[in-house]
Amino acid sequence: MIAMQYSVVLDDAHDMAQIDRRIADKGPLFDGYPQLRMKAWLSACRQPGVHGSVNLYAPFYLWATPQGQTDFLASPPFATLCRDLGRPAVQTWLPWHAELAPGLAQARHASRTLTPISADADLAALRAQAIAEAGEAIARGALAVVNGFDPAGWTQLRLQLWKQAPVLEDAAAQVYAVGHVSLPTA
Repeated sequence: MIAMQYSVVLDDAHDMAQIDRRIADKGPLFDGYPQLRMKAWLSACRQPGVHGSVNLYAPFYLWATPQGQTDFLASPPFATLCRDLGRPAVQTWLPWHAELAPGLAQARHASRTLTPISADADLAALRAQAIAEAGEAIARGALAVVNGFDPAGWTQLRLQLWKQAPVLEDAAAQVYAVGHVSLPTA
């Protein structure tokens, strides 16, 4: 697996209803997309204390294989995004653990936390802790938890999707609205 996200920062005057329409129109087209385990169509409106200080369009992907990611980045849908909103920097993480609960399509809220990994950190211990915390989040009602790390920038990722707005333990978490969740078809 490989996790991927890009964030397009939109100016304060951007009509976020256009992003909502984009998600509503294009989201269902990704249901059953090859090699895609999950795509959370995320956005954030400039609301300090709620979503943050900038408008964002920031979909999050969980690919079954790196080839799925590579194929998508070379695809017409990604070319259209680049034409419409500019070519974004794409962040990737190697997943330590991904748990997708039944009812994931009902997610309406998400949070993402990126934490620096110190040079002396025990990666096996961090992974074990991330897996334990994922189970706890699912028990509290999370519909998805993806934990991973970026060995180039040495950061740890925690993404959680919820039906109800979560109570956040980390004030540095980026909060998003979930407009659609694309999943494999049966």
